[in-house]
Amino acid sequence: MAELDNASDTAHKKGPGVKKSKKRSTRVDLTPMVDLGFLLITFFIFTTSMTKPRVMPLIMPKDVPPIDQPPVPKSAVITLLLAKNDQVYYYEGDDPMQMKASDLHSIRDVLLDKKRRTDPTWFQVIIKPSKDATYQNTVNTLDEMTIDDVHHYAMVDITPEEYTLITALRSQH
Repeated sequence: MAELDNASDTAHKKGPGVKKSKKRSTRVDLTPMVDLGFLLITFFIFTTSMTKPRVMPLIMPKDVPPIDQPPVPKSAVITLLLAKNDQVYYYEGDDPMQMKASDLHSIRDVLLDKKRRTDPTWFQVIIKPSKDATYQNTVNTLDEMTIDDVHHYAMVDITPEEYTLITALRSQH
């Protein structure tokens, strides 16, 4: 591990006229220290837990026969169509011809206004991401449902007619 230089092995005599002996130099071998460092790094890599993925709980509805479900008034439903470039198109009820445009950042005002004008037991949001929407926009919309305390929402596939409408609206702007 450590070595001493024994080049001068003269006797140590004390007194006048005796030359002082040279100090011995030491050399430390750091090879075991490198091995220890790699062992510690390996130990910490194997024992460290990776970050846990953060997920949002998504509660799926129970399968209830349609006979037992009361009909939801059409006026209590708002449909959000997610498009590219953070654009959101929405319409109330079941008439997509009354579609309006907004962006993802101001959709909260639209949802809160609709929620204020609707009975909370019937208020429902239908989320329809288009093929142009990003995954991040969908997650942000789901987060918005939690922030706005919307209890009834569903993710549904967009219809070809609705997609045609949003592309026509997009080309007008």
